[in-house]
Amino acid sequence: MEGSVRIDAPVETPDGAGDVPVTPKTGTLFGVGMGPGDPDFLTVKAMRVLEHAPVLVHFCKRGKRGNARTIADAVMCDPTREFPLAYPYTTELHPDHPDYVAALAGFYDEAAGRLADHLDAGRDVAILSEGDPFFYGSFMHLWRRLKDRFPVEVIPGVTGMSGCWTRAGTPITWGDDVLTILPATLPRAALVERLKGTDAAVIMKLGRHLPKVRGVLAETGFLDRAVYVERGTMADERVVPLSQKADDTAPYFSMVLVPGEGRRP
Repeated sequence: MEGSVRIDAPVETPDGAGDVPVTPKTGTLFGVGMGPGDPDFLTVKAMRVLEHAPVLVHFCKRGKRGNARTIADAVMCDPTREFPLAYPYTTELHPDHPDYVAALAGFYDEAAGRLADHLDAGRDVAILSEGDPFFYGSFMHLWRRLKDRFPVEVIPGVTGMSGCWTRAGTPITWGDDVLTILPATLPRAALVERLKGTDAAVIMKLGRHLPKVRGVLAETGFLDRAVYVERGTMADERVVPLSQKADDTAPYFSMVLVPGEGRRP
Protein backbone atom coordinates (compact mmCIF):
# COMPACT_ATOMS: atom_id res chain seq x y z
CA MET A 1 0.00 0.00 0.00
CA GLU A 2 1.58 3.22 -1.16
CA GLY A 3 1.46 6.58 0.56
CA SER A 4 3.37 9.79 1.04
CA VAL A 5 7.15 9.40 1.07
CA ARG A 6 8.75 9.76 4.49
CA ILE A 7 12.16 11.32 5.07
CA ASP A 8 13.69 9.96 8.25
CA ALA A 9 17.37 10.67 7.70
CA PRO A 10 18.97 14.01 8.63
CA VAL A 11 19.96 16.32 5.77
CA GLU A 12 23.12 18.39 5.49
CA THR A 13 22.72 22.14 5.25
CA PRO A 14 24.30 23.90 2.22
CA ASP A 15 26.72 25.91 4.34
CA GLY A 16 27.96 22.84 6.15
CA ALA A 17 26.65 24.07 9.49
CA GLY A 18 25.64 20.58 10.44
CA ASP A 19 22.93 18.09 10.03
CA VAL A 20 19.36 19.24 10.58
CA PRO A 21 16.77 16.56 11.39
CA VAL A 22 13.72 16.55 9.18
CA THR A 23 10.39 15.79 10.80
CA PRO A 24 8.87 12.73 9.13
CA LYS A 25 5.82 13.60 7.06
CA THR A 26 2.59 12.04 8.23
CA GLY A 27 -0.45 11.25 6.16
CA THR A 28 -3.52 13.49 6.07
CA LEU A 29 -6.87 12.47 7.53
CA PHE A 30 -9.70 13.21 5.10
CA GLY A 31 -13.38 13.25 5.99
CA VAL A 32 -15.13 12.74 2.66
CA GLY A 33 -18.78 13.71 2.32
CA MET A 34 -20.37 11.03 0.12
CA GLY A 35 -23.73 12.76 -0.34
CA PRO A 36 -27.22 11.35 0.19
CA GLY A 37 -27.01 8.19 -1.93
CA ASP A 38 -26.86 8.94 -5.65
CA PRO A 39 -23.17 8.82 -6.69
CA ASP A 40 -23.83 11.71 -9.10
CA PHE A 41 -24.01 13.99 -6.06
CA LEU A 42 -20.34 13.36 -5.18
CA THR A 43 -18.27 16.52 -5.51
CA VAL A 44 -15.27 16.76 -7.79
CA LYS A 45 -12.98 17.11 -4.77
CA ALA A 46 -14.49 14.05 -3.10
CA MET A 47 -13.87 12.04 -6.26
CA ARG A 48 -10.27 13.21 -6.39
CA VAL A 49 -9.60 12.09 -2.80
CA LEU A 50 -11.33 8.73 -3.34
CA GLU A 51 -9.25 8.07 -6.44
CA HIS A 52 -5.90 8.70 -4.78
CA ALA A 53 -6.07 8.00 -1.03
CA PRO A 54 -4.29 4.72 -0.21
CA VAL A 55 -6.58 3.95 2.76
CA LEU A 56 -10.37 4.19 2.30
CA VAL A 57 -12.30 3.71 5.54
CA HIS A 58 -16.01 2.92 5.60
CA PHE A 59 -18.36 2.09 8.48
CA CYS A 60 -20.73 -0.84 8.27
CA LYS A 61 -22.89 -3.28 10.17
CA ARG A 62 -21.06 -6.55 10.72
CA GLY A 63 -21.40 -8.74 7.65
CA LYS A 64 -22.89 -5.98 5.49
CA ARG A 65 -21.77 -3.09 3.32
CA GLY A 66 -22.46 0.42 4.53
CA ASN A 67 -24.25 2.95 2.36
CA ALA A 68 -21.17 5.16 2.03
CA ARG A 69 -19.27 2.20 0.60
CA THR A 70 -22.07 1.48 -1.86
CA ILE A 71 -21.97 5.07 -3.12
CA ALA A 72 -18.25 4.64 -3.79
CA ASP A 73 -18.69 1.61 -6.08
CA ALA A 74 -17.93 3.69 -9.16
CA VAL A 75 -14.55 4.70 -7.72
CA MET A 76 -13.34 1.88 -5.49
CA CYS A 77 -12.03 -0.89 -7.69
CA ASP A 78 -8.99 -1.86 -5.59
CA PRO A 79 -9.99 -3.93 -2.54
CA THR A 80 -6.50 -3.58 -1.03
CA ARG A 81 -7.30 0.06 -0.22
CA GLU A 82 -10.49 -0.75 1.71
CA PHE A 83 -10.57 -0.47 5.48
CA PRO A 84 -14.02 -1.51 6.81
CA LEU A 85 -14.99 -0.68 10.39
CA ALA A 86 -17.87 -2.82 11.67
CA TYR A 87 -19.89 -1.31 14.51
CA PRO A 88 -20.20 -3.45 17.65
CA TYR A 89 -23.86 -2.42 17.88
CA THR A 90 -26.33 -0.68 15.58
CA THR A 91 -29.94 -1.06 16.75
CA GLU A 92 -29.48 -3.93 19.23
CA LEU A 93 -29.24 -1.58 22.23
CA HIS A 94 -30.59 1.89 22.95
CA PRO A 95 -27.89 4.58 22.46
CA ASP A 96 -28.26 5.62 26.11
CA HIS A 97 -27.58 2.12 27.40
CA PRO A 98 -24.24 2.04 29.28
CA ASP A 99 -23.11 -1.07 27.39
CA TYR A 100 -23.76 0.69 24.09
CA VAL A 101 -21.85 3.79 25.14
CA ALA A 102 -18.89 1.78 26.45
CA ALA A 103 -18.72 -0.45 23.38
CA LEU A 104 -18.85 2.47 20.96
CA ALA A 105 -16.18 4.39 22.88
CA GLY A 106 -13.87 1.36 22.78
CA PHE A 107 -14.65 0.83 19.10
CA TYR A 108 -13.69 4.40 18.18
CA ASP A 109 -10.57 4.30 20.39
CA GLU A 110 -9.35 1.12 18.71
CA ALA A 111 -10.20 2.37 15.23
CA ALA A 112 -8.38 5.65 15.85
CA GLY A 113 -5.30 3.73 16.94
CA ARG A 114 -5.32 1.58 13.81
CA LEU A 115 -5.74 4.61 11.56
CA ALA A 116 -2.99 6.46 13.42
CA ASP A 117 -0.60 3.67 12.40
CA HIS A 118 -1.34 4.38 8.73
CA LEU A 119 -1.06 8.14 9.21
CA ASP A 120 2.23 7.81 11.11
CA ALA A 121 3.54 5.74 8.21
CA GLY A 122 2.81 8.65 5.85
CA ARG A 123 -0.33 7.20 4.27
CA ASP A 124 -3.36 9.41 3.68
CA VAL A 125 -6.58 8.07 5.19
CA ALA A 126 -10.00 8.95 3.74
CA ILE A 127 -13.07 8.22 5.86
CA LEU A 128 -16.21 7.84 3.76
CA SER A 129 -19.11 9.70 5.37
CA GLU A 130 -22.76 9.51 4.35
CA GLY A 131 -24.09 13.00 3.66
CA ASP A 132 -21.76 15.54 5.23
CA PRO A 133 -18.94 14.48 7.61
CA PHE A 134 -19.83 17.12 10.23
CA PHE A 135 -23.58 16.39 10.29
CA TYR A 136 -24.49 13.48 12.60
CA GLY A 137 -21.50 11.61 11.16
CA SER A 138 -19.44 8.78 12.66
CA PHE A 139 -16.40 10.51 11.16
CA MET A 140 -16.60 13.12 13.91
CA HIS A 141 -15.72 10.58 16.61
CA LEU A 142 -12.49 9.65 14.84
CA TRP A 143 -11.79 13.28 13.94
CA ARG A 144 -12.02 14.21 17.64
CA ARG A 145 -9.47 11.54 18.53
CA LEU A 146 -6.99 12.30 15.74
CA LYS A 147 -7.29 15.99 14.84
CA ASP A 148 -4.59 17.19 17.24
CA ARG A 149 -2.03 14.69 15.95
CA PHE A 150 -2.41 14.77 12.17
CA PRO A 151 -3.33 17.16 9.35
CA VAL A 152 -7.06 17.04 8.62
CA GLU A 153 -9.13 18.08 5.62
CA VAL A 154 -12.91 17.75 5.55
CA ILE A 155 -14.69 17.55 2.18
CA PRO A 156 -18.28 18.75 2.63
CA GLY A 157 -21.06 16.73 1.07
CA VAL A 158 -24.71 17.10 0.08
CA THR A 159 -26.71 16.28 3.21
CA GLY A 160 -29.36 13.59 3.26
CA MET A 161 -32.02 16.14 4.15
CA SER A 162 -31.26 18.41 1.19
CA GLY A 163 -31.26 15.40 -1.09
CA CYS A 164 -34.64 14.36 0.31
CA TRP A 165 -36.42 17.71 0.04
CA THR A 166 -35.06 18.11 -3.48
CA ARG A 167 -36.33 14.70 -4.57
CA ALA A 168 -39.65 15.40 -2.86
CA GLY A 169 -39.98 18.66 -4.77
CA THR A 170 -40.60 20.40 -1.45
CA PRO A 171 -38.98 23.80 -0.75
CA ILE A 172 -38.27 23.61 2.97
CA THR A 173 -38.09 27.31 3.95
CA TRP A 174 -39.60 30.53 2.61
CA GLY A 175 -38.86 34.12 3.59
CA ASP A 176 -37.95 34.22 7.29
CA ASP A 177 -38.97 30.63 8.13
CA VAL A 178 -37.01 29.06 10.96
CA LEU A 179 -35.92 25.48 10.26
CA THR A 180 -35.45 23.02 13.13
CA ILE A 181 -33.65 19.69 12.68
CA LEU A 182 -34.76 17.06 15.16
CA PRO A 183 -33.69 13.49 15.91
CA ALA A 184 -36.76 11.31 16.40
CA THR A 185 -34.96 9.72 19.33
CA LEU A 186 -35.88 12.72 21.52
CA PRO A 187 -38.63 12.17 24.13
CA ARG A 188 -42.14 12.98 22.97
CA ALA A 189 -42.43 16.06 25.18
CA ALA A 190 -39.18 17.48 23.80
CA LEU A 191 -40.34 16.95 20.21
CA VAL A 192 -43.62 18.72 20.93
CA GLU A 193 -41.87 21.68 22.54
CA ARG A 194 -39.38 22.09 19.69
CA LEU A 195 -42.01 21.80 16.97
CA LYS A 196 -44.23 24.39 18.63
CA GLY A 197 -41.40 26.91 18.30
CA THR A 198 -40.52 26.43 14.65
CA ASP A 199 -41.86 27.12 11.15
CA ALA A 200 -40.32 24.15 9.33
CA ALA A 201 -38.71 20.92 10.44
CA VAL A 202 -36.67 17.91 9.39
CA ILE A 203 -37.10 14.87 11.64
CA MET A 204 -34.34 12.30 11.25
CA LYS A 205 -33.43 8.91 12.75
CA LEU A 206 -36.99 7.65 12.42
CA GLY A 207 -36.83 3.87 12.64
CA ARG A 208 -39.09 2.54 15.37
CA HIS A 209 -39.88 6.11 16.47
CA LEU A 210 -42.21 6.79 13.53
CA PRO A 211 -45.46 6.18 15.48
CA LYS A 212 -44.32 8.68 18.12
CA VAL A 213 -43.39 11.23 15.44
CA ARG A 214 -46.73 10.82 13.71
CA GLY A 215 -48.56 11.49 16.97
CA VAL A 216 -46.42 14.53 17.76
CA LEU A 217 -47.04 16.02 14.31
CA ALA A 218 -50.78 15.53 14.73
CA GLU A 219 -50.67 17.20 18.15
CA THR A 220 -48.73 20.22 16.87
CA GLY A 221 -50.83 20.67 13.71
CA PHE A 222 -48.09 19.71 11.26
CA LEU A 223 -49.32 16.30 10.11
CA ASP A 224 -51.11 17.56 6.98
CA ARG A 225 -47.89 19.22 5.78
CA ALA A 226 -45.53 16.37 6.65
CA VAL A 227 -43.81 14.44 3.84
CA TYR A 228 -42.22 11.04 4.41
CA VAL A 229 -39.09 10.31 2.35
CA GLU A 230 -37.42 6.91 2.35
CA ARG A 231 -33.99 6.31 0.79
CA GLY A 232 -34.00 9.71 -0.90
CA THR A 233 -31.94 9.84 -4.16
CA MET A 234 -31.37 6.07 -4.03
CA ALA A 235 -32.68 3.48 -6.47
CA ASP A 236 -35.53 2.38 -4.17
CA GLU A 237 -36.58 5.89 -3.17
CA ARG A 238 -40.09 6.45 -1.81
CA VAL A 239 -41.84 9.81 -1.27
CA VAL A 240 -45.35 10.04 0.17
CA PRO A 241 -47.39 12.41 2.36
CA LEU A 242 -47.04 11.06 5.88
CA SER A 243 -50.82 11.11 6.31
CA GLN A 244 -51.05 8.59 3.44
CA LYS A 245 -48.43 6.19 4.79
CA ALA A 246 -50.47 3.30 6.14
CA ASP A 247 -47.79 1.50 8.17
CA ASP A 248 -45.45 2.60 10.93
CA THR A 249 -42.25 1.01 9.65
CA ALA A 250 -39.30 3.16 8.62
CA PRO A 251 -35.74 2.11 7.64
CA TYR A 252 -32.62 3.89 8.81
CA PHE A 253 -32.47 6.04 5.65
CA SER A 254 -35.78 7.82 6.07
CA MET A 255 -36.97 11.16 7.39
CA VAL A 256 -40.00 13.40 7.70
CA LEU A 257 -40.02 16.86 6.15
CA VAL A 258 -42.31 19.64 7.37
CA PRO A 259 -42.01 22.52 4.86
CA GLY A 260 -42.42 26.09 6.02
CA GLU A 261 -45.12 28.41 4.75
CA GLY A 262 -43.35 31.74 5.10
CA ARG A 263 -43.31 34.95 3.08
CA ARG A 264 -43.62 34.55 -0.67
CA PRO A 265 -43.48 37.65 -2.94
